[in-house]
Amino acid sequence: MAAEAIDWAAAVRSGQRLAPTGPDVSAEQARQAVQDLQQFSAKAELIVRDTTGLGHGLPVEKAFVVDRPHWIEATAQGMAELTAPLAAKLAGKLDQAPRAKTAAGAQLGVVLSFLSSRVLGQYDPLAPPGPDSVSGAPGRLLLVAPNIIKVERELHADPVDFRMWVCLHESTHRLQFTAVPWLREHFRGLVAEFGEAADTDASELLGRIVKAVKGGRGSAGGSSWIETVQTPEQRLIFDKLMALMTLLEGHADHVMDAVGPTVIPSVGEIRKSFTLRRKKGRGPFDRILRSLLGMDMKMAQYVKGAAFVSAVVDEVGMDAFNTIWTSPETLPTRAETTDPKGWIDRVLT
Repeated sequence: MAAEAIDWAAAVRSGQRLAPTGPDVSAEQARQAVQDLQQFSAKAELIVRDTTGLGHGLPVEKAFVVDRPHWIEATAQGMAELTAPLAAKLAGKLDQAPRAKTAAGAQLGVVLSFLSSRVLGQYDPLAPPGPDSVSGAPGRLLLVAPNIIKVERELHADPVDFRMWVCLHESTHRLQFTAVPWLREHFRGLVAEFGEAADTDASELLGRIVKAVKGGRGSAGGSSWIETVQTPEQRLIFDKLMALMTLLEGHADHVMDAVGPTVIPSVGEIRKSFTLRRKKGRGPFDRILRSLLGMDMKMAQYVKGAAFVSAVVDEVGMDAFNTIWTSPETLPTRAETTDPKGWIDRVLT
């Protein structure tokens, strides 16, 4: 077995050591939050099925409610699985440099520590099933309790409403991968292709990074700096990945709002406050790191994706929209995520 290109244990140690402490909560508040999130995630799954028309009859899996250190550990495991093809490609070059691998792991830990205080929840489609899994299929839903409590307090949101709102979003991601049988391997395949197209020549990659920095954050066409340091082959695959992620994030955002006040009475107030929070910067370091991580692109995915899904659903209805899940060929292209009529004309007419 090829050696790992990154010391993932070092990443976990570094991330957990640097992770900020969570909000002050009593033992009873913590217990209540865990209980709510476990119950709401199961209830949200059924609501999402009714809203989307997907996944009826599938078993409802339990969510894992975690703290920041456990999120870091789980995320590092998921990243190791997802980046395995690229790691295998790089491992031969790094076999004689264990210090470099440990240093890379420690640096990655800095990123994980930063994210650990910001992620509310995530669905990892490639994680092994948990011991209580009903279906035995891969996938794990994580809900980060301290972050959810922190944000609901910052927004002065009703805790019950906000926790259900978060669960709706994350349960939609889980349903996307469990109700669409081919989606998990399609996602894995795109990431593997992206890794295969990556440069293993450090000087070539460094040259493109320097060129991107000299040229500013993006090209004249509005590309992100991440795209400017990619090979031409990577850009083609990146477009497919971005289109898929825009769809998945936008679909989840659409569902959160489509459920409406009958399920979440204060959904309007939560959406308004949360959207405003997304747009706010938290200071120079936060803005720089978010830019380096491409997190501004992720925020754009929510906006573009939700607009795309809403436009298609408004035009043709949810049943026709669900044609999008038929095969990789019926997914929107990156250009179509801002041109819903283009997707309708190509796929539905």
